Amino acid sequence: MHIAILTFEGYNELDSLIALGVLNRIKADDWRVTIAAPSPRVTSMNGVVIEQMSTLEEACAADAVIVGSGIATREVVENLAIMNTLRGLDPSRQLIAAQCSGALVLAKLGLLDDIPACTDLTTKPWVVAAGVEVLNQPFYAKDNIATAGGCLASHYLAAWIIARLKGNDAAESALRYVAPVGEKEEYIERAWRNITPYLPAPAPALV
Repeated sequence: MHIAILTFEGYNELDSLIALGVLNRIKADDWRVTIAAPSPRVTSMNGVVIEQMSTLEEACAADAVIVGSGIATREVVENLAIMNTLRGLDPSRQLIAAQCSGALVLAKLGLLDDIPACTDLTTKPWVVAAGVEVLNQPFYAKDNIATAGGCLASHYLAAWIIARLKGNDAAESALRYVAPVGEKEEYIERAWRNITPYLPAPAPALV
């Protein structure tokens, strides 16, 4: 399994790197998490430079994709080369998630048609202007598309992806590792309360 986190110039560290850390709690030979960037290096909104681990083209072939957020997302959606490449994203064969202003990217790609979204308060007017209903909640998913609003909702996206690809037990284990000591049950309960309504119903037991 390859999970790619799209990370652009001016990226928000909390959005890309919290998801990266939670997703990497899965230790399996067939599990790979990468920072997918349009250039060899990208610099965050606070000056943190990270190196590209995969390309945008590789992300379009990944099993799951998180579109990260940042201060330059409006420039990203105006970049024809980037957007033409991202038209290779396909929710019929991969999980696609967006963090905060990443929802604007999905909106401009036409992936949120008739699907409401979560995003941050700064990005909300732009997503609404793109014709998408914005919800006042931290997480929403429909079928293979999920969105989250607020930097600290990024672990919801990561847990949703793990639950979909590896099961609920794996997702809970990852959340338990990163949750604050003394508050683990509270954090896990809150996460499941937000994520569970959007997970596929369990298959009925065979009689």
